[in-house]
Amino acid sequence: MPPNTTASSGQKPGKSGRKKGRKARLFLIVLVLAIIGGIAFGAYWSVSTVRASFPQTKGSIKLDGLSGPVDVKRDGSGIPQVYASSDEDLFMAQGFVQAQDRFYEMDVRRHMTSGRLSEMFGSGQVKNDEFLRTLGWDRVAQKEYDTKLSASTKKYLQAYAKGVNAYLKGKDGKDISLEYAALGFSNDYSPKQWTPVDSVAWLKAMAWDLRGNMQDEIDRSLMTSRLGPKQIADLYPEYPYSRNKAIVQEGAYDSVSGTYSPAGTASGSASTAGTGLAGNTEAPSGFQSQLSGLYDVLDNVPTAVGVNGNGIGSNSWVVSGSHTITGKPLLANDPHLSASLPSVWYQMGLHCTSLSAKCQYDVAGYTFAGMPGVVIGHNQDIAWGMTNSGVDVTDLYLEKITGEGYTYDGKVLPFTTRKETIKV
Repeated sequence: MPPNTTASSGQKPGKSGRKKGRKARLFLIVLVLAIIGGIAFGAYWSVSTVRASFPQTKGSIKLDGLSGPVDVKRDGSGIPQVYASSDEDLFMAQGFVQAQDRFYEMDVRRHMTSGRLSEMFGSGQVKNDEFLRTLGWDRVAQKEYDTKLSASTKKYLQAYAKGVNAYLKGKDGKDISLEYAALGFSNDYSPKQWTPVDSVAWLKAMAWDLRGNMQDEIDRSLMTSRLGPKQIADLYPEYPYSRNKAIVQEGAYDSVSGTYSPAGTASGSASTAGTGLAGNTEAPSGFQSQLSGLYDVLDNVPTAVGVNGNGIGSNSWVVSGSHTITGKPLLANDPHLSASLPSVWYQMGLHCTSLSAKCQYDVAGYTFAGMPGVVIGHNQDIAWGMTNSGVDVTDLYLEKITGEGYTYDGKVLPFTTRKETIKV
């Protein structure tokens, strides 16, 4: 191309033209450098932020409160095995290690169990918080911790909480877990210390999620407008105890006193599937839409542990040693919780360097982040698992409400009220 084709007059550009050209090139260079710098900074920020929350897996860490040295060894998959010389040290180290790996998950769970999701995620969670506070998992957990738990259980829960808080000490959100760095863009939330009740409350969320028959209770109640008691009983038959004997026969459950007693002495009988109504044989027509709307309420509550909704059910079975090559029995256990990321389960081992009254555990298997101990696993002698048998553990009551209170046993009783503040 001829050199002067850029000038319409065929003359060389003047000084102002050359200056504009230099400015344009300079601006373009600066823009490119800014883009490169932004990408580099973003990459550096991402890498540094991600790495800041990685667990320390090598070297030594000093934790105030340990009575002796503790070793944490991780295999190629990052699964920790903890070795200690006392029960308290074992569970304190477990709390520290689980917080290293999963504290954000633990934090979200405890906000769910206490109805405080709005503190982390904003106004979209207010309705969920209202419902969860109505259920009162954290209040029940606090009451159980104060009045029901043994001294040794409290000791373990306290040691676990101490380990979690040792990990949190002196750390900003982004240093604890990557998710807090992301939350920092939208709010000023910062994690608080872990408590033993946070661990206990998680069991209430599990019990809620693993309940099996609330939908059946609602369905039976809705059916009363069209079907009679016998028809409903045919659709929801009692469990065939005469055909399928319980494996454990040593005792019986007394539904009147709520206690277990030796075989043959229980005065009560197991509850049967009824209509789901409190003293009524038919749901009033005005309740039909409200009962149907209860489905929506239940569906909107956040899932705690993620039960498999396909109706397959969990399973647990054993092959006798007489049928195995080693002569030892084999246990297969599949709780059938839904897949999630991170997983509902947390795999680890807890090992006393020397078994004694001071240090009693040598176990490996699966537990929940936020809970001391091992839920499903094995020691040197036995293996154990669990499954959900889907029994009738939920009751639905339709109550008559007035402006003064609720009707019970023919009398109107006043409501017990409390004031709740939901922080958003």
